[in-house]
Amino acid sequence: MNKINHLFGSMVFNDAVMKSRLPKDSYKALKKTIEHGVRLELDVANVVANAMKDWAVEKGATHYTHWFQPMTGATAEKHDSFISPQNDGGVIMEFSGKSLVHGEPDASSFPSGGIRATFEARGYTIWDTTSYAFIKDGSLCIPTAFCSYTGEALDKKTPLLRSMEAINKQAMRILKLFEANTSPDKCNCNGVERVIAQVGAEQEYFLIDAEIFKKRPDLVFAGRTLLGAPPPKGQELDDHYFGVLKPRVSAFMKELDEELWKLGIYSCTKHNEVAPAQHELAPIFTTANIATDHNQLTMEIMKIVARRHGLVCLLHEKPFAGINGSGKHNNWSLSTDTGVNLLQPGSTPYENAQFLLFLTAIIKSVDTHQDLLRVSAASAGNDHRLGANEAPPAIISIFLGEELTEILEAIETGTRYKGKEEIQMEIGVTTLPHFPKDTTDRNRTSPFAFTGNKFEFRMLGSAFSISGPNITLNTIVAESLRQFADELENSSPADFKKNLAKMIKTTFTKHKRIVFNGDNYSDEWVTEAVNRGLSNHKSTVEALPALIRDDSFTLFETHGVFTKTELQSRFEIRIANYAKTINIEALTMVNLVKNEILPACMEYQDVLAKLLERKIALKQHVSELDISAEKHLMRNISTLTAKLLTKLIVLESTLAESSENLAMQNDVQDYAKFYRESVFTAMCELRLVADELETLVAKKYWPLPSYAALLYSVV
Repeated sequence: MNKINHLFGSMVFNDAVMKSRLPKDSYKALKKTIEHGVRLELDVANVVANAMKDWAVEKGATHYTHWFQPMTGATAEKHDSFISPQNDGGVIMEFSGKSLVHGEPDASSFPSGGIRATFEARGYTIWDTTSYAFIKDGSLCIPTAFCSYTGEALDKKTPLLRSMEAINKQAMRILKLFEANTSPDKCNCNGVERVIAQVGAEQEYFLIDAEIFKKRPDLVFAGRTLLGAPPPKGQELDDHYFGVLKPRVSAFMKELDEELWKLGIYSCTKHNEVAPAQHELAPIFTTANIATDHNQLTMEIMKIVARRHGLVCLLHEKPFAGINGSGKHNNWSLSTDTGVNLLQPGSTPYENAQFLLFLTAIIKSVDTHQDLLRVSAASAGNDHRLGANEAPPAIISIFLGEELTEILEAIETGTRYKGKEEIQMEIGVTTLPHFPKDTTDRNRTSPFAFTGNKFEFRMLGSAFSISGPNITLNTIVAESLRQFADELENSSPADFKKNLAKMIKTTFTKHKRIVFNGDNYSDEWVTEAVNRGLSNHKSTVEALPALIRDDSFTLFETHGVFTKTELQSRFEIRIANYAKTINIEALTMVNLVKNEILPACMEYQDVLAKLLERKIALKQHVSELDISAEKHLMRNISTLTAKLLTKLIVLESTLAESSENLAMQNDVQDYAKFYRESVFTAMCELRLVADELETLVAKKYWPLPSYAALLYSVV
């Protein structure tokens, strides 16, 4: 226990370190900046920077970097040393407040979606004071936002911070209404100054042996296997799930926990997942932007620690066909700065009404903006996973559980709620029946499930930055709360309770189509969802246009989260990335088949032909000699090899056509659609033939490690 206490946050310039190292006045000024957004004066920044530098140098750091999250989905760093030259030829270690607060990395080489031209290189990083600095690889890392010379957001952190401010603003309006219309002894929102989006992101991943990984060019270049016949044993026995950790995996997880704890990351749960070689890590809840920083660090450190153990960590959503892919469950809630979880069902009339209002706001948000939530989980990799009986379908719906659904239905119809006892539901008069978190079963098939005091958004892919989904969640809920506040603020105190009850009732009635507590994997649900008028965008190419509809522009601009230009840029980047991803995969597949699979098939045919030739000659002397096996195998492999070549030619010609399309048209959406409908289809057809050949060609001649070798390589 003492070791963990000493280890946890040891590489973080956290509140305890700041309090011990900063003068009281400087500490108070910095806290005002962190908690209330008060401008940090340069003289205070200089004091903080010097203390931060001294602490970092004591920890062995020699450099500092503004650590930011460009629209690549990864993180970026430019390292500068603390050294400053002296007249006597020596150096001293210096770090100014200006260097702490502001940086200027090159902005032209990062994706901008048209915001920045190649020759417009200037970009700025600005310290995010709400996320603690930390030491990694001998450098002091300062979490920052990243924007262009003209002020547009070029990163994933800036709009996330904006969305957190948007939901804080609108949620506070609601809480102030309850405070004004509720007696102080019954109000749990007295003294609240902020509402904070809280997130805990569960992370799934695969571990495979590093030496075997190197022999799979598709994993190296594309992150997933583009070819591969199923192994004799997959996940059908469910014996890997929660199974005993293998020694190498256990050693990896132990070191991973320690590295994460050093950085103040609340790594809490670890276990084997459903698929062979698949595992999961889950953290404790924290503030949304810090959770995003932590998840980016977690993915990076997973890969680094895996290498130390002779392993490779795969974060692709679907590295292996035929078994479960990896997701990232985004647990989201709202809490006050006084520690009240606004999604925790209460036990008093006031708390019931407050909880139900926030709940119906979320129901309304998810129904109204289901397309935007779908977009937030869309990528080429995640297209393989969604709807594959291992993850939620591409249809957005909400799971509330039977009890909570029945309570809302009782309010809607004005009938008695028949729970443990029959109760007439009258908002603000009777209490919501107190129910613990587990009175209803979990629904692992639901994309957006209420789990007692939070919502679990389960559609995210494992390689995702969680920023985008949380930007969307924060913004759409802020919009519903804004509409509620606009209406309720016009109520007189005498009418507040009546108008509140009406709002909860009418909102649920209008948007209850989004609530579904059944099996989201079933074919019946797909049909029913269509009848309910719910969207079903099965691919990223179908989903992304929702980003650039007029209502999306209005939504994000209303809350100051994205400008129209910023939103358009993200559409351009993501639709282009989709096409680029498929293109890389297709080129990798062409090279694999042309340079490795075809030669291997021909070599094995040559071996069979020579064997058959010898046996035919021998048959002249041994008439009863049976050569049917060789003939049958030779015939099948020869036929499939010819078919493989035909499918390869189709894929190559389709890729050539895609290049012509790019040169001839400016519509990137049509270009991406071509990749989805033509290139990807040609890849699937080529794979079917190659995978069948793998089952026929002798292991000695097949050039790629099999699925069995990949999935069962770690012992």
